[in-house]
Amino acid sequence: MVIERDDDNGPGNLTEQTVSELSGAIKRTVEERFGLVRVRGEIGRVSFPRSGHVYLSLKDDRAVMDGVIWKGVAARLPVQPEEGLEVIVNGKLTTFPGQSKYQIVIESMEPAGTGALMAMLEARKKALTAEGLFAPERKRPLPAMPKTIGVVTSPSGAVIRDILHRLSERFPCEVLVWPVAVQGQKCASEVAAAIRGFDAIAPGGPVPRPDVLIVARGGGSIEDLWGFNEEIVVRAAAECRIPLISAVGHETDVTLIDHAADLRAPTPTAAAEKAVPVRVELLASVADRGARRLRAMDRIMRLAAQRVEQTRRLLPKPAAMIAERRQRLDIAGQGLPRALQSGLAEHRAAFATLRAALRPSAMTGRVREARGRLSNAATRLAPQKLLRLTTERATRLSTSRSALQRTATQMLTPRRERLRSLSRTLEAMSYHRVLDRGFAVVRDAKGKIITTAKAAKPGAQVAIEFAGKQQVDAVIGGSATPPPPTPARKKPKAPPKAETPDLFGE
Repeated sequence: MVIERDDDNGPGNLTEQTVSELSGAIKRTVEERFGLVRVRGEIGRVSFPRSGHVYLSLKDDRAVMDGVIWKGVAARLPVQPEEGLEVIVNGKLTTFPGQSKYQIVIESMEPAGTGALMAMLEARKKALTAEGLFAPERKRPLPAMPKTIGVVTSPSGAVIRDILHRLSERFPCEVLVWPVAVQGQKCASEVAAAIRGFDAIAPGGPVPRPDVLIVARGGGSIEDLWGFNEEIVVRAAAECRIPLISAVGHETDVTLIDHAADLRAPTPTAAAEKAVPVRVELLASVADRGARRLRAMDRIMRLAAQRVEQTRRLLPKPAAMIAERRQRLDIAGQGLPRALQSGLAEHRAAFATLRAALRPSAMTGRVREARGRLSNAATRLAPQKLLRLTTERATRLSTSRSALQRTATQMLTPRRERLRSLSRTLEAMSYHRVLDRGFAVVRDAKGKIITTAKAAKPGAQVAIEFAGKQQVDAVIGGSATPPPPTPARKKPKAPPKAETPDLFGE
């Protein structure tokens, strides 16, 4: 840039400078004049580019100042920069020649008192409550006896030792620890990742899925516990499908994860006590219930025995129940001979009556009467009429026979075809077809088929059947003496025929 003037005392006598030279001079002047400064203000806009640096603006009611936090410093900040948060920063003033502006390079940042953090905490709590993340109906009950417990905490602090010691005393179980930073810039991201990591474990895999999660940390200031107030941690706790216990800080410390968890414990030790029952108390309860069960069963048996005894007393004596029937049997036994004699006499009288009716003289009279009735009937029926009746009956008989034959043919035809089909199937499945292919059937002396070598005893006689129903006899394992022939059974002599009495004799 060059300025020319005609007068000697005007700008024309000034030394020429480039824009970069002038900007550098201003930069050095600002940095030398102010150096390290401490500024209080409210954070305006905030941006987090991929480079890891943080760009923001600080403002009050009359002025705005740009600021930058380099990546290494941003990772060590105790509080994440957030729009609307009032902070106190330490840094150095400098200029940015590329945009002709000055800015502060922030080296440390802290909230401007507890009131600012609490105001931001209340605003965040109201927003998350409006979304329903803290609703009581979202809370889930804890399992009565968990097998595996997941703990999200620092692996080197006293918290994990207290939890493990308390669990071993009350109810020993498997514990999985996910190590995280419990304060600082990485706290929120690591705690949220641990909760989601436990929730992503599949049941039945190589790593057991926890039944309960405990997020624990010791006491500290609000700045130390601020990571558990971050929105990413609250949302991870609210979305976790595993019942979660929050044990952050002491009893007086309250963070937002306490509202999103299914249960809040005042201390990490109390969280371990709430997660599991007392094993000794469980054993005592089981023993007490077992004793109660035995007493109840004994009482039931005594009552049943009393009812049986009462019922037995109400029942009549067995001897009394059969005494009357025994007396009736004795009376019937005494009258049995007389009844037999009376029945035999009645049958003899009836037999005598039939014998009298079968005499030859009575039979001859009946034959004469039958011949007379036959002669009268032949006289009444003329030969022509008898022939006509005979012809009609023969015609009807022939018609009925034809209809019967047709019906029989209709009924038998499908059955005959089915019989032929079944015969062909039977023939195809017959074992004779197997014998035709070179196999043989071995039967023992009783005709039973021998299917295993164990059943073929040495010296036993067998019959081997080949194709074409050809059969030969053989002996297993060598020759054997044939059994002696069975002697022919003599027919018993017929008893002498009893002399048949003459039924028609006098």
